[in-house]
Amino acid sequence: MKINKEGYKIIATSGLICLALWCMIYYFQSHESKVSLLITSAAILFSFWLFIVAFFREPRRVKIHDPELIFSPCDGRVVVTEVVYEDEYMKQDMLQISIFMSVTNIHMNWSPVGGEVEYYKYHPGRFLIAWHPKSSTENERTTTVVKLDDNNHVLFRQVAGLIARRIVSYIKVGDKVKQNDVFGFIKFGSRIDVLVPKDCELLVEIGDPVVGSQTPIARLRK
Repeated sequence: MKINKEGYKIIATSGLICLALWCMIYYFQSHESKVSLLITSAAILFSFWLFIVAFFREPRRVKIHDPELIFSPCDGRVVVTEVVYEDEYMKQDMLQISIFMSVTNIHMNWSPVGGEVEYYKYHPGRFLIAWHPKSSTENERTTTVVKLDDNNHVLFRQVAGLIARRIVSYIKVGDKVKQNDVFGFIKFGSRIDVLVPKDCELLVEIGDPVVGSQTPIARLRK
């Protein structure tokens, strides 16, 4: 299993903490209860550490390129499909598709479209539950706008959740991004909003599970 680079420090730190806790249990427990307690505590701590490792797993996926399609930027479940007024950059009505990631999902982020990064901004903020309606505008988040070859624009936001405390984005203004290339990572529970032209054909419904870089969520009108 390949591990994403964003997990190296956390995996090492959590492993050392688990080992230290086990050593403390070993040192402070009486001899009579030591064996059973050591086995139980080792199993619990090791299972917790494996969960941390699994969170940062990096899957191998086929890269799909289709300029007419907009793909899911992450694994998760669709929680919003509605037309909203985008007032940060585009200043127009757009179709918003929001995808919630639980702590068990892959948390890598893939670019839903290919083109040139025209706008990027990091916003510090709160840590409301990721499916809360105000999380898109009040939580810690990034906003990225990509200009497509046909001059359409797609905006996507990485939104931190209740547990997430760090959003990572690898792209900046002026970058040329390829559809379904990895562009970032969100650590522990979050969501991504994708805002597309409002006349796009919606290909998913609320409640649908989606796979990052593999599931089309909308189709651009010709």
